[in-house]
Amino acid sequence: MSRLTKILIGVVGGLVVLAIGLFVVYKVFVESDPEPEAEIAETEVVEDAGTLDGTYTAFAGPTETPSFVGYRVQEVLVGGAIEQTATGRTGDVTGTFTITGNRVEEVSVTANLTTLTSDRSQRDNAIKDRGLESNMFPEATFVLAEPIDLPEQPAPGEAVLVSAVGDFTLHGVTKRVEIPLEGRWDGELIQAVGTLHIVFGDYDIEAPTAAAVASIEDEGEMEFQLFFRQA
Repeated sequence: MSRLTKILIGVVGGLVVLAIGLFVVYKVFVESDPEPEAEIAETEVVEDAGTLDGTYTAFAGPTETPSFVGYRVQEVLVGGAIEQTATGRTGDVTGTFTITGNRVEEVSVTANLTTLTSDRSQRDNAIKDRGLESNMFPEATFVLAEPIDLPEQPAPGEAVLVSAVGDFTLHGVTKRVEIPLEGRWDGELIQAVGTLHIVFGDYDIEAPTAAAVASIEDEGEMEFQLFFRQA
């Protein structure tokens, strides 16, 4: 075997080892496993339910499908060859609303952003002081500005589609937004599921980067799945 051949074999072998090493690093330290998108959960229906009228408060929800507010953004990793979805969520959410007849009124929801958790602690720590800066702006809030009129009182187990117009505050900036919602009343609990598209620049947010992340898109989704019960 010639010296050149040995050198080539050594180079190829080194590249293979390097590739394996980079793959392991990516799988262990970089790759994200995004959460599934928020959707209505089919909770058990209470057949002998009364009316919807009353005041409802947010709570943790069922163990299998807990309440949460979170984000969904696209990351481009160093080198630009890999793009992945990153998600983070918090169940630390408070809120209330009132239903009178077929009208939803006085909705107010607050999420504690300092408790947002993803599958990467590096990402969670980064957004506390950069980008979202949750240490400086710990809460996101939504306050309904216009009542939501339901076409009729839904039957237990029936999902309805509505829109909620209100003031959304993020990173210290408040914007009037309209959020498409899917709601479901099972005769006892009320769910609200929705997604709001957010352009970070509109809220004075500069997308953060990290050692393994070349860039994050200047937009993302705020998504939520919330459960409410009568106060």
